[in-house]
Amino acid sequence: MDLSTVVNWSLGLFLAVMTILFIFRIILTWYPQINLKQFPYNIVAYPTEPFLAPLRKVIPPLGGVDITPVIWVGILTLLRELLLGQQGLLTNF
Repeated sequence: MDLSTVVNWSLGLFLAVMTILFIFRIILTWYPQINLKQFPYNIVAYPTEPFLAPLRKVIPPLGGVDITPVIWVGILTLLRELLLGQQGLLTNF
């Protein structure tokens, strides 16, 4: 196994896990009464909050709905396709 394979596999795994966590975070926004500091919700909240907090300063909630997790799902999906897709930047070296 060479270095490029390890990098592709690791980056792909990281982007997939973060995308799933952001999708769970979208679902959790439907339930505002949930305390994100309690187990098991903190498993989703702690890794995603450092990404969401700066974006919330730029894009405030619209009509009381936090759309920043949706934006991050789009960003991560785009990154995964650009870097690791069929003709991605990291698949051809």
